[in-house]
Amino acid sequence: MTTIPNLLTLSGVHTHIGAYHILHGVDLHVPRGQLTMLLGRNGAGKTTTLRTILGLWQASAGRITLADQDITRLHTPQIAHLGVAYVPENMGIFADLTVKENMLLAARSAQRVSQIDEARLQWIFGLFPPVEKFWNHPAGKLSGGQKQMLAVARAIVEPRELLIIDEPSKGLAPAIINNMIDAFGQLKASGVTILLVEQNFNFAKRLGDSVAVMDNGQVVHAGSMKALADDEALQQELLGLAI
Repeated sequence: MTTIPNLLTLSGVHTHIGAYHILHGVDLHVPRGQLTMLLGRNGAGKTTTLRTILGLWQASAGRITLADQDITRLHTPQIAHLGVAYVPENMGIFADLTVKENMLLAARSAQRVSQIDEARLQWIFGLFPPVEKFWNHPAGKLSGGQKQMLAVARAIVEPRELLIIDEPSKGLAPAIINNMIDAFGQLKASGVTILLVEQNFNFAKRLGDSVAVMDNGQVVHAGSMKALADDEALQQELLGLAI
């Protein structure tokens, strides 16, 4: 059996925020070309892990590597330039700007919409039709699901090695969640590696290849998503789920 190499690895990562010790030696492996789910109860340290990977908060100990490059002490813009994109839980879109203007801001290599790769833009429109439909509308007027689609579209307007997304299904209707699952499946098929924090277990089990479960600032379980999805007793133990 061939082992898939890791694109991202966290080894013994600790993070302090002020006086608070949030991450207590996180070990996390994100295989290249796969979708890795990061699960856990509220307050387990999932978002802090994402923000530490991105350099938004500095690790106080441990090591973070991306494609064998140590990024532990790099600043967020440097990490972004290595091909890492982040969609935060609050989506991070600019409500007063149009969808088009939001996309242009995210396309760092383009100063005008005409300079955005047309084939890539059409691919994004195929993944997220509302981005095209509401191209000239203020982003703040979009529905919650449409805003989430725009947030992901912004993150992939240029090619990325790693896409990090925090709770993309939160507050979305089931039909929109199905659309998101399809889009993420296509993104993965295109070769993008995805690390995704999610509270919706049904979303996670339909999409994830591998999974890491956090509790109290540590990864307490790691393995295949299918194995966790098939083991209701383990779900109950790790997540308190009654499926």
